[in-house]
Amino acid sequence: MKFLHSLHWKQKRQKRPDITDDLIEYAIMHSTIVRDKHWKDASNAVCRVPPMGRTLKVVYRRIGIEQIKIITAFWLG
Repeated sequence: MKFLHSLHWKQKRQKRPDITDDLIEYAIMHSTIVRDKHWKDASNAVCRVPPMGRTLKVVYRRIGIEQIKIITAFWLG
């Protein structure tokens, strides 16, 4: 998978250095596709990450077959 980062995520990533591309890819691969309630063309991935046991939420948009644009990602709870 190839990730493209939105401007919003580039700014937020500086405040959330513990959320890496590997964790984002794990969350997208191991969660069901759920449409976002605010943006119709975006999807959500909510997954519990095993090493930490924390729940990660990723808002993303599929651009192509192997390209995903990350809008934002954050820890729940």
